[in-house]
Amino acid sequence: MNRQEMLSQIPELLSFAASPRVVRIPPEMNVPMTDRAARLLDTPPLRRLSQVSQLGLVGLVYPGATHSRMEHSLGVYRNALMFLQRLVTTKRFAEVVDPRGAERFLLASLLHDVGHWPFCHPIEDMRLPGVPRHEQRARRIIGDAEIADRIRNDWQIEPDEVCDLLDGKDLSDENQALSSLLSGPIDVDKMDYLIRDSLHAGVPYGRNFDTGRLIGSLAIHPSRPRLAITDKGRTAAEMMVFSRYIMFSEVYWHPTVRSATAMLQRAIYQLHERLDMDSMCELTDAPWIERLLMASAGTDVQWLTQGLFGPKRRLFKEIGQFSVLDSPQIHASLAGRPYPWLVRCSESFARLASAATGRRVGPTHVLIDAPPQKLEVDINVDVVDEQGVVRTLGDVSPVAAVLARQQFDNFVKRVRIFVCPELRDSITPQQAREILEAAVEQTPDAT
Repeated sequence: MNRQEMLSQIPELLSFAASPRVVRIPPEMNVPMTDRAARLLDTPPLRRLSQVSQLGLVGLVYPGATHSRMEHSLGVYRNALMFLQRLVTTKRFAEVVDPRGAERFLLASLLHDVGHWPFCHPIEDMRLPGVPRHEQRARRIIGDAEIADRIRNDWQIEPDEVCDLLDGKDLSDENQALSSLLSGPIDVDKMDYLIRDSLHAGVPYGRNFDTGRLIGSLAIHPSRPRLAITDKGRTAAEMMVFSRYIMFSEVYWHPTVRSATAMLQRAIYQLHERLDMDSMCELTDAPWIERLLMASAGTDVQWLTQGLFGPKRRLFKEIGQFSVLDSPQIHASLAGRPYPWLVRCSESFARLASAATGRRVGPTHVLIDAPPQKLEVDINVDVVDEQGVVRTLGDVSPVAAVLARQQFDNFVKRVRIFVCPELRDSITPQQAREILEAAVEQTPDAT
């Protein structure tokens, strides 16, 4: 039996067409489960993800967006099966990936979110000392006995091999190819979250691309160990790129979502030294929120946490936004700044606003929200035509070309100023701009 035939005999692929055991997830998807996959799914670290929200604060704006990271993980695992089902039919994939590698990829797809904790992405964006990153937690959790024993006994794979694939540390050709399926311009993660988040948010934007056509076009680059697509998938890839752009614009970076994010970040900044962040990371959503509310009681950020998670929603209001297109200098002066600097700048803004308006503007009455240092992954997938010529999607697609020339972060992720609701009508947009420019000038770089 050659390697290509051996790949097709992986138990999870054999059960994909007609599995006696499935898990049903929206939208009307069957996720086939072999016995060993089901045993892994039933471990406490994975079961915990059923009580951790996938979208966190987005649910304050889109009430239906309360789906869990467990649901998303199952969707990613299903996509991994579909990716493999397509790729094992190609000789090039079999040249780079062996059956053991394909099984590591399946494990990584199911476990890719196991290190996540409530609201971890906006908090990790702040890069505060003592706040663990979910990637580090994932390595520890996968190495603990509950999961490690399942991986060793059921899959005959070492847990570190799965972790190395997840964090991209192993640069072998096989790992590079498999990593590109997990995290790249087109990957099993994005192909699930765009559709799933769009579905639960009640918007159409993330579901406007042809997944069947795109998966049917998957290939491995003819000379490099990474995912590519054939020319047949070009239009579907264009639609996915644009879907992602719109989802960031209308859902993930919706102005009200960013208001809530700015409030949470400011509260965590004030409280993180009194919170045991390691133990906070072990919690699910409800106890995490309860502990945050308790820690904030009696502090000057209590009204922020109560506005987010108290009985009555009370979010800050936007008084100014600045993009690369309309305010390139302001955007450049704030985007990617360390979070402590943004806090000092917002406090300078508060002092200047108080002088300009004659009203008391406290240090936590103004929040500046700016794009973090981390940028989104490249969108420029390789496209292989019938003659074997490889071009990037940006070279053959006018839609992708515009977004590929500059990070679309710069267009979607804007600098925003939020104030408590009582101040919204006291500061005009022009005043906000002038005060912000002065605050930037007055805020030193040193911590």
